[in-house]
Amino acid sequence: MTVDILFPYYGDVALMKQAVRSVLTQSDPDWRLIVVDDGYPDDSIPGWFASLGDERVTYMRNEKNLGANGNYRKCLTFVENDLVVVMGADDVMMPNYVEWFANAAEEHPEASIFQPGVFVIDENNAPSNTLVEKTKAFYRPNGTTVLKGEDLAVSILRGDWLYFPSLGWRAETIVGLGFREGLDVVQDMCLVMDVAMTGGALFYDETAAFLYRRHKASDSSWRALDGTRFDEERRFFEMMAEEMGAKGWQRAAAVAKRHLSSRLHAATLLPKAAKIKNWGGVKNLASHLVK
Repeated sequence: MTVDILFPYYGDVALMKQAVRSVLTQSDPDWRLIVVDDGYPDDSIPGWFASLGDERVTYMRNEKNLGANGNYRKCLTFVENDLVVVMGADDVMMPNYVEWFANAAEEHPEASIFQPGVFVIDENNAPSNTLVEKTKAFYRPNGTTVLKGEDLAVSILRGDWLYFPSLGWRAETIVGLGFREGLDVVQDMCLVMDVAMTGGALFYDETAAFLYRRHKASDSSWRALDGTRFDEERRFFEMMAEEMGAKGWQRAAAVAKRHLSSRLHAATLLPKAAKIKNWGGVKNLASHLVK
């Protein structure tokens, strides 16, 4: 079963190459890699992809920068097969990922999303276990499980324990729903909520198959420290509370209204923002605690 690996790219060239090589060394060779470069300023990149000489790899470069959300949505237009991954440009597939995904999809026809076990690494490829990882572990289910409907919505709204770049998708699900416009920080979480609200299920398996990279220089980290990411998060939770309530999912609506894990995340960043005298960030973070 061929897996379409979508690869929206903008960022560190060395880490991108490591990510691509991890795809090339998959134990199951039945995959397509579609790289959409959002105009990263390095003229050596097209030549490097050409040098790979692998017909399964397609590289293209946007004429103008589309931004994260726009490039993700463009990537979806190139899906041709039934199984899809939207991989991070600095993450690493373990050699068994494609094989794991294809087998999981065959064994669990009821599922639309597939989450394998994930190891987290830093920018130097060393193991990482930040507070975010500890929090995800707290909210993550124990053992192999399938979540659906309001149970899925509540689980993720309480604390987003998923690692989006590692998720496998049914093409009809991710292409059919797509990414909502106007979201850059929580577009992935929102898509999972759309899956839950349309009756889709998520299969979680503890089998490790992916390395997710967490590094201090990431866009999400900077946005978190200056508090701007929480403006989008707050809008998202307000929107979810309204939509869940309209479906009669009162448990999920209540969790979205509280968005406790998001508030606690902001609280942990306050001392860091104050330490570097980012007073705008302090103000934004403090505001999120009470809204």
